[in-house]
Amino acid sequence: MSSEGNSGSAAKFCSEISRENDESLGASASRIDHWLLVEYRGLWSHDALAGSGMSDQVKARLAELSASRRRTRLLLIRRPDRRRRPGLAVYVADSRQGAERLARLDIENHEELRVVDPFQAAAPVEGPLLVVCTHGKHDRCCALHGRPLWETLSEQVDEDSVWQCTHIGGDRFAGNVVVLPQGIYYGRVDRGDAASLLDDHLAGRISLAHYRGRSCWSFAVQAAERRIRVEEGLYRLDDLSLSSVERDPEGRWTVSFATPDGLREVDVVAELGELTQLTCKAEAARRPQRFVAMPR
Repeated sequence: MSSEGNSGSAAKFCSEISRENDESLGASASRIDHWLLVEYRGLWSHDALAGSGMSDQVKARLAELSASRRRTRLLLIRRPDRRRRPGLAVYVADSRQGAERLARLDIENHEELRVVDPFQAAAPVEGPLLVVCTHGKHDRCCALHGRPLWETLSEQVDEDSVWQCTHIGGDRFAGNVVVLPQGIYYGRVDRGDAASLLDDHLAGRISLAHYRGRSCWSFAVQAAERRIRVEEGLYRLDDLSLSSVERDPEGRWTVSFATPDGLREVDVVAELGELTQLTCKAEAARRPQRFVAMPR
């Protein structure tokens, strides 16, 4: 798709264009180790935290908490059925391999966060916790695909196990789901995919058809992981454990994973992908960087 042709397809959804172009989902999970999820029942503007009705002191405190740990993502979450319930939920998660943790803190109001550190005060809870991006003010594809997907998932799991959330990255891959605490990103998940996706995860399997990657790893590592899983048919989450990552002066990565059959090494290079519409609001098509695992 050329940049000139983009004006003619401006009315198209970015997710529709991505699907039509058969753009790969692989190695597209945002790089995140820690998560801070705060229930907020008001409207979400494009910049959800800045546009929220929380006090400036709470906003500053949440920014401080997010900066207190490397690679932390702050999300606002909600469930329409909780609008009139007392109290608010706060979740924290650690997605680093071998250190996975999910915890919850219940508060009366957001002002409590000015004096409480959820990373320290939250109590461990059982996962999985699924968050579905429904942030329509950020990108209309998130509302188009995310809201119906959340409705379907909420009918199949305990009500505290699935929430709507703000922007998680990769709008053109909507519907987007992140499974915590592992930080597993899934994309292009439609209502009809919900049951099988849940079944796979609860059985400890990764749904490769929708798998974008795992947030605790860089894009290069995600690309290597995907190639090994596809080539060797390794679908269980714990089938692979990262062993080492090296980058040479030419910009090529060598990634080593421990598998049930021993170490596997994969070389990865970065290149520019095809022109595509990265978001519905983008004024022109761009060529996103993509990471490609090479045969050795």
